[in-house]
Amino acid sequence: MNLIEFLRLAWESITKNKMRSLLTMLGIIIGVASVIIMISISAGTEASIEEQITGLGSNLVYVTTNFIRAGARMGPITISGGGEEGGLVFDDATAIAEEINGVSAVVVEQSSSETVKAGAVVLDGVTILGSTPGFPSVRDMEIKDGRYFNQRELDHTQKVAVLGFDLAQELFGEGDPIGQTVTAGDTKLTVIGVFNERGMVSGVDFDAQLYTPITVVFQKFTPSMFARFMGNRVRVIYVKIEDLDEMENIIQQISFLLAKRHEVSLEEADFSVTTQQDIIQTQESTTAAFRNLLAWVAGVSLIVGGIGIMNIMMVSVTERTREIGIRQSIGATPSDIRWQFLTEALLLSLVGGLIGVLVGIAGSWIFGEISEMRTVVVSTSIVLAFCSAALVGIFFGFYPANKAAQLDPIEALRHE
Repeated sequence: MNLIEFLRLAWESITKNKMRSLLTMLGIIIGVASVIIMISISAGTEASIEEQITGLGSNLVYVTTNFIRAGARMGPITISGGGEEGGLVFDDATAIAEEINGVSAVVVEQSSSETVKAGAVVLDGVTILGSTPGFPSVRDMEIKDGRYFNQRELDHTQKVAVLGFDLAQELFGEGDPIGQTVTAGDTKLTVIGVFNERGMVSGVDFDAQLYTPITVVFQKFTPSMFARFMGNRVRVIYVKIEDLDEMENIIQQISFLLAKRHEVSLEEADFSVTTQQDIIQTQESTTAAFRNLLAWVAGVSLIVGGIGIMNIMMVSVTERTREIGIRQSIGATPSDIRWQFLTEALLLSLVGGLIGVLVGIAGSWIFGEISEMRTVVVSTSIVLAFCSAALVGIFFGFYPANKAAQLDPIEALRHE
């Protein structure tokens, strides 16, 4: 017998008991679909995280404050030049911008939440983001009207503001906000610019914020008790690099500069320097472990489906014992019988796998549409799930097929 004949006989057997065959394939369908959907959810999460990180800007280095163990360094850390004790301060950003070559922009951010008024319009809980002149470059934001504040306005703590796209619409409607005055808390700010629409990035709505020099935020919007203890402390300094090839060299320069300013060794540094790729790789390792866990959980369904195939094939061998005896009596060899039942088990798995792929792709799309989680169907997951279904069919179908091949022809013909 050739392969075509084996496939024909297997198909006839499957279609003869449609409901039983469908129920047998159900475990495979669920398993394959689960693998595809689970991996698509994981891949979607990973892609979203990467987009959010890269959406913050390009070619960025993050300098963040470290918490030092009490025993690592006793007593306060004095910043060179009269800074506060411990951690990052605003002057560190200035030093990086002035002393490190290959840096195109340095940005520090400090935020507050205030009530903003413009004429009769009053908005509560508006984020006031204090930053530095390099903010638009680092954050890949473009000015729609007017301009962003400059270094002179930052140094002189001038009360100017740049509005996010949506905030400008809410405060002034179709009117021109440039030159108008808005009141944030008790502080009057002159509007000098409006950003182009940016949207939501990493859960932050850039279009709904008011931007002002960070020195204004330190002076007017930082709670007095906080300022008394923390001074002009900052949590993160964003450094934009001109040339990616110089990234490692610049990171090393920044580390040496800050260690010198803070009078600490690199081993006891009260800061850390990381890149976007470092953050992405950390997130990828986390999501990869999560993805593998989901894939293994979904793979259990395939095993259950395989057990179902074995069970039905064992029943089928028992039911068709006389048929096997007849085939053997007219010349079918044990190998022919083995291949006949193995092909049937494999076909059940492949058909179930194909349906499972379709269900998995459709399920991933539906899940992405009805939930807030992003899904990305990974082509390798389709191949993996389908091949796994085929292997399950072969593995769990071999024992029943082998048992059928070992039946004694005479005993098989006597079977009722």
